[in-house]
Amino acid sequence: MTPTPSPVHNSPTMSTDTSTSAHLPIGVFDSGVGGLTVLRALRRAMPNENFLYLGDTARLPYGTKSGATVARYALQTTRVLVDIGVKMLVVACNTASSVAMPGLSEAYPGLPCTGVIEPGAAAACEAAPRGRIAVIATGGTVRGAAYQGAILRRRPEATIATRPAQLFVALAEEGWTDGQVVTDIARRYLDPLMAEFPEGGPDCLVLGCTHFPVLAQAIQAVLPQGVCLIDSAETTARWVAEELGARGLLRPEAGAPRSVKESVRFFATDDPERFARVGEIFLGEPLSPSDVTLVDL
Repeated sequence: MTPTPSPVHNSPTMSTDTSTSAHLPIGVFDSGVGGLTVLRALRRAMPNENFLYLGDTARLPYGTKSGATVARYALQTTRVLVDIGVKMLVVACNTASSVAMPGLSEAYPGLPCTGVIEPGAAAACEAAPRGRIAVIATGGTVRGAAYQGAILRRRPEATIATRPAQLFVALAEEGWTDGQVVTDIARRYLDPLMAEFPEGGPDCLVLGCTHFPVLAQAIQAVLPQGVCLIDSAETTARWVAEELGARGLLRPEAGAPRSVKESVRFFATDDPERFARVGEIFLGEPLSPSDVTLVDL
């Protein structure tokens, strides 16, 4: 039985008192469950923090929508988190990160905000001594060329090749993270991409979709030796920790590590049962439909 959408109560976004603001949660949103890999990395990097996670499951996937539509959706989902009260926003969706950041910064100028593309691009540039960078992502992210732009702003001389790998999304959501089928699909995607870099392949491969980290082991196994993986979830978590630390907004240590139930509130715009079932794969911890609040945007 589907729960009735719950109302969202308004509260201030930020306090001028950093000691008060430090106790606010970090807001995270994605079109669905893939962003839970980012939440997982955030919790590892900052075990004392509280989080709000919103999956816009009623309107996924974002990758097939126009940029204007995704930007509008991002503003709507962000409003839910802002109304509850957050000290920072993490856009845990590559597609939304590629088109929505200017609008979010304009709508909420006082709210620290980061997507996943800039941290991933920065890490790739640091990990590429020869400036040879490969990127796999969904079709929408590849077509938008967001990673190419972010990389070239830092390394104008970089050689970049990209490839959409949409089937990785389906594999991840089914929990198929190893086995011959996964290996064959990985080779089908990655062999042609590696061939675009003669003389040893690229320096690194960017996992340009938040679904892809759960397939990291299978992906790494078919790459040429020496090609490292860049997980935008991990790099984003480091960026967020550094930004909050620089602003004096890290939550004071609270003793023993807390469970997901103690530190995260989950919201979805459709089907909490499926959100919980598939979300466990990405979060790496049990998740019950009763943990997920249904919201209406």
